[in-house]
Amino acid sequence: MIAEWFSTLTRAHWESPWAFALLPGLALVALVPLVVRRLSRGAPAPVLSTTEGCASLPRSLRQRVLWLPAALSWSGVALLCVALARPQIGIGRVETSSDAVAIQLVVDRSGSMNQYMELDGALVTRIDAVKRVLRDFLLGDGRDLRGRVSDLVGLVVFARFAETACPLVRDARTVSKFVDAVNIAQMRFEDGTAIGDGLALAAARLKRAEDELANRRASSAQGAGDLRIKSKVVILLTDGDNNAGEADPLAAAQLAAEWGIKVYTIGVGAGGMSYQVVRTPLGEQRVPVQNNMDERVLKQIAEITGGLYHRAQDGEALRRVYREIDRLEKSTIRTVEYTDWQERFHLLALPGAVALALGVLLSSTVLRRNP
Repeated sequence: MIAEWFSTLTRAHWESPWAFALLPGLALVALVPLVVRRLSRGAPAPVLSTTEGCASLPRSLRQRVLWLPAALSWSGVALLCVALARPQIGIGRVETSSDAVAIQLVVDRSGSMNQYMELDGALVTRIDAVKRVLRDFLLGDGRDLRGRVSDLVGLVVFARFAETACPLVRDARTVSKFVDAVNIAQMRFEDGTAIGDGLALAAARLKRAEDELANRRASSAQGAGDLRIKSKVVILLTDGDNNAGEADPLAAAQLAAEWGIKVYTIGVGAGGMSYQVVRTPLGEQRVPVQNNMDERVLKQIAEITGGLYHRAQDGEALRRVYREIDRLEKSTIRTVEYTDWQERFHLLALPGAVALALGVLLSSTVLRRNP
């Protein structure tokens, strides 16, 4: 315990170091009586009697510890003076706040996303290419994409119907797992391309998240916490035209614009050649497929909301699109370092007060000097 006591004091920060200046004065006050007593022994005095015979007598225990009350008292006062210097222990604390981008990924999972496109020199389905690129967009690729680890990201998928695959969360790895789990619409009744419904659902999710954060900020005594939404973004990816759903894509875009949501649209396969793999008696054959995509609507959606439209003819073009969006939509992270100072003067003040009180008590009782 004593070792811990010394360790605490040696690494302490002294808030009032001027108190150490009291120690030389205290030492001077303590030494003055001793000096005066020493000098007074050499002064001439009338000799009335002699105590030379008493010098050979043994000293009692009380006589041997008569110095103890004065030593305790002066030590206590010295400790109290050092306690006035206020030793403190600093505990470091780092608070991180971020102005995050709230991003809704909207991915087409209609049957046409099962067509093939080139990625890294190989033919893969459009949906597989999208999954790979989105994984790098969310988690980073170690090169151009830094990942969206500090942002709010959610996932909406659509075919004939739109649904929330992952709500807005601040966990890019979790969203990446939901992206990996996206499947193509297999049944005829669920196939289609409801662009308007997908966009409307994503915009509503973003608006709700912003409102919830605002309400939490208003009701919290500590303010908004460590997260603020810097901007709201929808990244809408499709390879077809709107042929299902209830919401008109342009009406959904107008609603998003009113809510301050920017929409980036991506036309997969637009302007390029797509392939369908067909099984024949001679094996699997690649058959060119005509792209049915209304680029005009995708461009209008982007223009209405202040976003951009991009073509993605192949996997590499898709990567470039997400790199561009990643560059345009940046979050801001602020780190503030604090130090909490905890007072440790009691480690000196308490033993000092005890020593002083004990010294006074002993000098007034059992070790009291005779007048």
